[in-house]
Amino acid sequence: MTTVEHSPALAPLRQARERFLTGRPLPDGVPDDVLAAWRRARFFGVRHDLHETVPDPELPAASPLLEAARPVLERIAPALGRSGLLLTDERPRVLWTSGEVPGDDRCRDLSEREVGPNSAALAVRTRRRAEVHGPEHFLDLWQDVSAVSVPLFAPRTGQVLGTVTVATGLCAGCGPHPGAALAEAAATAVEAELLARSRTAERVLLDAYTRAAHSPERAVVALDGRSRLISESAVRLATPQVLAALERASTSEGSYDVPLPEDAGCTADITPVRHEGRAVGIVAVLTARAAGIPRPCPRPALALAGGSVPWRHTLARAVELARVPEPLLLTGERGVGKTALARELLGETVPLVADAAESPELGVKYSELADGRPLLLRHAERLAQPDVAALNSLLDEHPDVRLLITYTPGTPPGPCFQRLLDTLAARSVVLPALRERPEDVRELLPMLAPRPAPGQPPLTWTLDTLRALEEHPWPGNVTELAHVVRTLAEHRRVTGPVRRAELPDAVREGPAARRLSPMERAERAAILAALRRHGGNKARAAAALGIGRATLYRKLRGYQGVS
Repeated sequence: MTTVEHSPALAPLRQARERFLTGRPLPDGVPDDVLAAWRRARFFGVRHDLHETVPDPELPAASPLLEAARPVLERIAPALGRSGLLLTDERPRVLWTSGEVPGDDRCRDLSEREVGPNSAALAVRTRRRAEVHGPEHFLDLWQDVSAVSVPLFAPRTGQVLGTVTVATGLCAGCGPHPGAALAEAAATAVEAELLARSRTAERVLLDAYTRAAHSPERAVVALDGRSRLISESAVRLATPQVLAALERASTSEGSYDVPLPEDAGCTADITPVRHEGRAVGIVAVLTARAAGIPRPCPRPALALAGGSVPWRHTLARAVELARVPEPLLLTGERGVGKTALARELLGETVPLVADAAESPELGVKYSELADGRPLLLRHAERLAQPDVAALNSLLDEHPDVRLLITYTPGTPPGPCFQRLLDTLAARSVVLPALRERPEDVRELLPMLAPRPAPGQPPLTWTLDTLRALEEHPWPGNVTELAHVVRTLAEHRRVTGPVRRAELPDAVREGPAARRLSPMERAERAAILAALRRHGGNKARAAAALGIGRATLYRKLRGYQGVS
């Protein structure tokens, strides 16, 4: 069993397979992956002689993959001669065949549980081109067959949809399969057709949304299960609960009469959007309930936007702490929205605002807060030493002062500033970075975009663009995302959704960093949780985790820019 990097000699494998089937000791040199595949087949109870036909799998009534691939494969099939061409889905079940494929009348389910190792199952599992030659198969009927399979990926999500397979007589097994180039070309053509069809469906949904949102006052939401288009008037009505209910409607196969939550504060008139006889999404027109019916408080346009678990947890803690009129520390990376959240927590109360980034020497005095107005102190990390001492004294004498402080961790704090952080640790909230809640990017986009000119549709995005925005690490967080959105809105000269090619190079090309292993993701989550518990204090977080401070710094540096 081989991928494009490795192909063992076939001569010893035939003898090794016979020994394996008869229970005799195996010779040295049998590749580990081949032996593991044979053992899995035996564990699953696959019979190498396949006396009985494998039960036909239950195929979907309609297959978008088959609809897109059939015209492509039918054009290619005549050039194959006596070779076989197969299309499978991701399970992998055979959806379509052409030419001479040994056993295609008996093996319509190519999962390893049914027929043992084969190139289609290997390509799905490894997400790369795979070859299986002769004795690498477990079944007798494929001992003189070589096959190469290329996975097919969804154009937007990267999910494996199936495979294109070319099967021929036995090859040498030591180079790329002679049908590899053809399989690659067929897969590329099928993926291009899938992309064209998805773009057509997107355009149909966008056209339906534009028609429904013809008036700026109409609250319109369009969804297709992957992306959302939300008009400016719909932002306050489209709460996460409402959007979740509409998402269920957009992915349902039957009725679109999905009830909204009782406290939704609006009703929804849902219209399915169809293309080529199938539903590709919905358009919902939201209408606010009458004044006598309870409605939820309007959601702020930006500061509280986001439905991810880290962001919901952060907001819940911030709101709980803000109910008590005592000091509150908001900490996090630059650009995460600390000041915006502080203003929302104050509601309609207008605070005194002091910014240490503009003037490190603030001269804070409690007399200035005697009238009960809260103080919003920004960029506390830039405070001059006398003001840090004054704040410590203020909190010692008046621990219930209404004070909101934003703090961006950076260089290790000095003893006086560390005392201030220790005092506020019990009433601190750490705002997660945008890269820790990428699923919130789509909800932030319509709130960051400038108001469109009268008669112009709001800024919209292709699914490929949304994916690139979600994968970017955003070192400047929401502030950086807002700058990108505003720049695009102000300088683009084309109409329609923003395409990936319009994004800045760093965002368009995507992160080049490696993916974390499950163990590394768990370790990073534990470190971030410890930092939140200790208000960003790395020394205390390291002590709580049982590691040295230097180790903690090293691990944090190693996790920067990875996902």
